[in-house]
Amino acid sequence: MKHSAPEYARIAEKGTVLRCQVGSGVHGVALDGQNDRDEMGICLEPPEYVIGLRAFEQYVFRTRPEHSRSGPGDLDLTVYSLRKWMRLALDGNPTVLLPLFVPDGEIVAVTDTGRELRACADRVLSRRAGHRFLGYLRAQRERMEGLRGGKHTNRPELVDAYGFDTKYAYHMVRLGIQGVELMETGRLTLPMPGPDRTWLLELRRGQHSRTEALERATELEERLVWLCDHADLPEEPDRTWADRWLVDAYRRSWDAR
Repeated sequence: MKHSAPEYARIAEKGTVLRCQVGSGVHGVALDGQNDRDEMGICLEPPEYVIGLRAFEQYVFRTRPEHSRSGPGDLDLTVYSLRKWMRLALDGNPTVLLPLFVPDGEIVAVTDTGRELRACADRVLSRRAGHRFLGYLRAQRERMEGLRGGKHTNRPELVDAYGFDTKYAYHMVRLGIQGVELMETGRLTLPMPGPDRTWLLELRRGQHSRTEALERATELEERLVWLCDHADLPEEPDRTWADRWLVDAYRRSWDAR
């Protein structure tokens, strides 16, 4: 359930254990003066929203109205309940994993529970994440080619300027680069290292062709497919640990109320 009402804003603010920047800014590939700011938070909701009749899964705040595109300086904030965040992270959702790896300078707020969570990244990760990065890469390629959601999903101003949607192309290649890194090292380097960051910025500016972007994505996709079966990571995350840790984290939070 997505909530933006003041009641859920209070839950998110009071219970936040970790909040940080995500999106292009944390990847190091934001274009000067052109990007909004994306942030993600994780919170512990009160017991009545876990074992009572009410429910809280996430709080969403956007400077712009829903269904309108964010612009420079706008804030897009999503604060997940810790339980929902953990479910998505164990499944390997690429965006949801970012708070585990963002540098300290990109952290807006953090508690001891948040620090503890960041220290346990290896318990959350598995080769499932590789499959999710692979799926997201393919989805971005299909959107760029107008095969998913229809051609209207592309940004006409980018298509007019460069002949293709460079933002979809950038996300496609970025997901391949980061998926390969995560499967090979168990970590994500944020912001992205220099050569890859430079190449992606050039792609966003239209300095690489559609063909170049597709060729690089194909190479990364092939490597990622292999790593999904052979990476030195567990096939599945440690759900037993996650379940115990969640129960303990919520109990500690509620005892301190």
